[in-house]
Amino acid sequence: MQLTRYTDFGLRVLMYLTQAGARETPVTIPEIAERFAVSRNHMVKVVHFLGQQGWVATTRGKGGGLRLAHPPTAYRLGDLVHTLERQGQLINCAQPPCALNGMCRLSGLLADGLQVFFDTLNRHTLADLVRAPTGEAIVQLYRAA
Repeated sequence: MQLTRYTDFGLRVLMYLTQAGARETPVTIPEIAERFAVSRNHMVKVVHFLGQQGWVATTRGKGGGLRLAHPPTAYRLGDLVHTLERQGQLINCAQPPCALNGMCRLSGLLADGLQVFFDTLNRHTLADLVRAPTGEAIVQLYRAA
């Protein structure tokens, strides 16, 4: 399984925001887009979705910016990835119609494996992701401003 770039960028934004409290100026979308070399338009879509999920708080206008809506320990990685991926079944036995539909174990085994994947990720939080050396690397990105 390969995660989408959308999920990758969403996780990067959340990781970047974990260190925002150590700054005087708010984090902005153009800043994050520049630091991660991602198009501003794509980052707007990602941040908008993060805000809709209640994961990121945004403030508009001059002096506005982004921050995490909750402490980093409140974000379970499996839940983040599952929501960002909008992951459904790994295979759809109905489309295209499969001759083994209803008699095959593949779909069930893949669903079990996917659940184990998310359960394993849920043993970790956003706070775990930004432990050393990642947190220090994020601080270096802030200093690049």
